[in-house]
Amino acid sequence: MENDAVVEIVDQWRHERPDLDTEPMLVVGRMFRLVGAWDRRLRGPFAEAGLGNGDFDVLAALRRAGEPFALSAGELSRTVLVTTGAITKRVDRLEASGWVTRSVAEDDSRGRRITLTAAGVRLTDKLMEAHLENQRMLIETLDQAERDALAGLLAKLAAAED
Repeated sequence: MENDAVVEIVDQWRHERPDLDTEPMLVVGRMFRLVGAWDRRLRGPFAEAGLGNGDFDVLAALRRAGEPFALSAGELSRTVLVTTGAITKRVDRLEASGWVTRSVAEDDSRGRRITLTAAGVRLTDKLMEAHLENQRMLIETLDQAERDALAGLLAKLAAAED
């Protein structure tokens, strides 16, 4: 691989501390670099739509919840894996832009339901198509067997964290 900065880092550590097993850096270091690079490449369509960090996650969670495209702040928090405070800030931005509305929950007058507007559904559908195409481009270097193998390996690593 040309210009693999992680190999350079590992080589430097092997020279300075030959007693250390630096092999994990070849996987973890590359994963961190890929996540950072891919995150920057995937953000474009969201930024162009005026969405802040994490806003699309909220829109996508509401959209994939199915009709009526509504969840409570707590449900969104669990789905998006952020605090309810972070959800509130995101929903504030999305509501101000007309992508979602808030209403009193039918089963709890203290609770609020966040619902995608019709414009929010259209935006989310459009962005999801672009997002998936961008993801395809990120992994197009791998053939189908390699993608399947990598997906399986990543699932195994993720399962070990649960």
